[in-house]
Amino acid sequence: MTARPLPGIDTARPSAARVYDYLLGGKDNYEVDRRAADAVLQGSPQAREAAVENRAFLGRIVRHLVEHEGVRQFIDLGAGLPTADNTHQIAQRLDPGARVLYADHDPIVLAHARALLADQPGTAYVQADVRDADAVLAAPETRDVIDFDRPVAVLAIAVLHFVRDGEDPAGLVRRYAAALPAGGFIALSHVTSEGMDPEVRARIHATYDDAPSPLQVRSREQITALFGDLELRPPGVVPVREWPRPGYGEPLPLTLLGGLARVAPPAAQPVTPPAG
Repeated sequence: MTARPLPGIDTARPSAARVYDYLLGGKDNYEVDRRAADAVLQGSPQAREAAVENRAFLGRIVRHLVEHEGVRQFIDLGAGLPTADNTHQIAQRLDPGARVLYADHDPIVLAHARALLADQPGTAYVQADVRDADAVLAAPETRDVIDFDRPVAVLAIAVLHFVRDGEDPAGLVRRYAAALPAGGFIALSHVTSEGMDPEVRARIHATYDDAPSPLQVRSREQITALFGDLELRPPGVVPVREWPRPGYGEPLPLTLLGGLARVAPPAAQPVTPPAG
C-alpha cells in the first residue's frame, strides 16, 4: 500500500523526507519521490545502503551522548520521522526521562509527528524551517521541552546538504551552537563529493534541483569547516559507518561524512589575588 496524498502536501515535486523514507524501505512516499530515488539508485545503487548507514549513525550518536556524555536533551533538525528508531525512541530506551524536540518544515512530517508523538512524554514537534534557527529555538514547543540550562545536543543528520552556500550553513551551525550551554553538542552528517563519480554527482544534483530543498554535496574539508571552532570529538569527520570506529567496512561510492563536536565551556578567567 502506498501513501495517499494529505491536504497541503506537494506531490508534484520530490520531498527529501519522503525520498529518505523510500530509501529506508518506508511507505510514506509518493510516485514522484520513488522516481527521484530510483534516478539516484540507477547511478549509485549504494544510495539505499548509504541511507541505512546514516540512520545507524544517528543511533550511535544518540546512544553515545546518553551513555557517555550525560546528555538527555536533543533538538533533531529536519528529522523526517520515519517509522522506527527515531531519536526519542533510542534515547528513552536508555533513559525514559530523555527529552526530544523535532523540527521540520515538510507537511508530511507534521502528519507523522501527530501520530508518532501523541501522548509521548518528553517530546514535541515544531513546524519550522531549520534554516531559521531563531524560529526553531524560540518556538513555544521548544521551550516547553528543552531546558537550556542543562546539556543539549543539536542533531543535523543529513540536513545541511540541503542548505546552499549562499544560505551560510556554517553560520547556521554557529547560531545553534551559540544557543547551547557548555556541555552541549552538535552532531551532523552530510553527503560528500569525496570519491563520488562526477556523473553520479550530476545525477544527484539534477534529481534534487526540482525539489523544494535542492541538494549540494561538499568535500571533507568543506564539511569539517561547518563545525567551525567547535571541539571535534575523535575520530573527527569520517564516513558515517566509521563513527566512532575508524576503518570499519569498505567505503561506499556514495557516502555521508559525519562527526560530533562539543560546545566548549567558557575559558576560565584569571583569578586576581587580593591586595595586601
